[in-house]
Amino acid sequence: MPFSLFLALKYLKPKRSFISVVTTISVIGVALGVAILVIVLSVMNGFDNMWRSKILSFKPHLTVTGRYGAEIENEEKLCVGIEKIPWVKGVAPCVQTIALMRRSGEESGAMAPIVLGIDPARAGSVSQVPRRIAVGEFDLDGDKVVVGVDIAMQMQLRIGDKVLIYSPMNVASEDEFYLPEELEVTGIFNMGMRDYDGNFVLTSLEVGRELVGLEQGCHAVYVMTDDPFRFEEYTDRLGIELGPEYLVRNWSTIDSVLFGAIKFEKTMMFLLLIFITIVAIFCVTNTIIVITVQKTGEIGLLKALGFSRLQITSAFVWYGWIQCIVGTGCGMGLGLLILENLKGIVDFLRSCNLPVFPKSIYGLDEIPWEISRGTLVSIAVFVIVFCTLSAILPARRAAKLNPAEALRHE
Repeated sequence: MPFSLFLALKYLKPKRSFISVVTTISVIGVALGVAILVIVLSVMNGFDNMWRSKILSFKPHLTVTGRYGAEIENEEKLCVGIEKIPWVKGVAPCVQTIALMRRSGEESGAMAPIVLGIDPARAGSVSQVPRRIAVGEFDLDGDKVVVGVDIAMQMQLRIGDKVLIYSPMNVASEDEFYLPEELEVTGIFNMGMRDYDGNFVLTSLEVGRELVGLEQGCHAVYVMTDDPFRFEEYTDRLGIELGPEYLVRNWSTIDSVLFGAIKFEKTMMFLLLIFITIVAIFCVTNTIIVITVQKTGEIGLLKALGFSRLQITSAFVWYGWIQCIVGTGCGMGLGLLILENLKGIVDFLRSCNLPVFPKSIYGLDEIPWEISRGTLVSIAVFVIVFCTLSAILPARRAAKLNPAEALRHE
């Protein structure tokens, strides 16, 4: 064992002294800082990935529309042509509009959801909604509709109830009046995200056309691919395949504001937490300063016996390193332990009537988290590097002590 490591371990040996207390506090401070970093960054990664998953389970990977907002008239021919592309896994024409909806036979309780008219036979190839039906079944044939669970709860809808959906054309057209569509609720879906469960209803493409005054065609064609994360490549390839008559957009472009906000929040959160961890790391510096003051006589004696500055410096750097490594290990263990039991912790707090992560605010029904090896490695490297830097200055100060001066003060 190198002498510098031996000396560092000797100083770290537990004793009933002020130094032991300060060292313990330093390790706890580093551990708490690392644990907070692990928990928060894992939750932010979870938010990012869960939102991607939720969005991609409801929305298509690519959306094809006419240039300048024009309707697509030959939607069936277009769908058949896109389906022939090898990396395309699903295609469906759709009509989307905002409409007023209320329960049949009631004058109050109206809502204005987004009505998505889609081909019932193709819907399962471009959306997870048919596989997320909580009550009833996914049946859009004829005058039928499926609604989100939040809409069903707010309007007190059950399977078999009738709803009236009023065409937005009544506002756009002054000379014509469109009668409301009376639709039967056949299913209630639960996507686990407020933006979809509380804002969308799905019906057939024919009903959607009637609501917006179309005799044929559609507003857009939804496309699912074999890899949603190759969206840039597939967007360009499909755009070239279809020509300038159509506009192709991907899920990242359509929801760029959301993902941009998540990325910005993650970066800002990381920077803020870094400062908290740096404060904890400086506790290690304080510990080394205290021990160099208390061990001045020993340092002077070692130098008088011929030990070099490098050996003295290395001893105190080892002293700081060991504290940081132990603190980092304990912090990661604590952070992972809390993450593994996060759902139980949240459920316990909710049982105590403490509002934790309400879906009405955050839009999700649970706190998402995902551990990334890259994140853990980055945290460990950051903490060790800063610990090294924080230990070098007081260690060099100790190594520069004059042996005769140090022994005279002793």
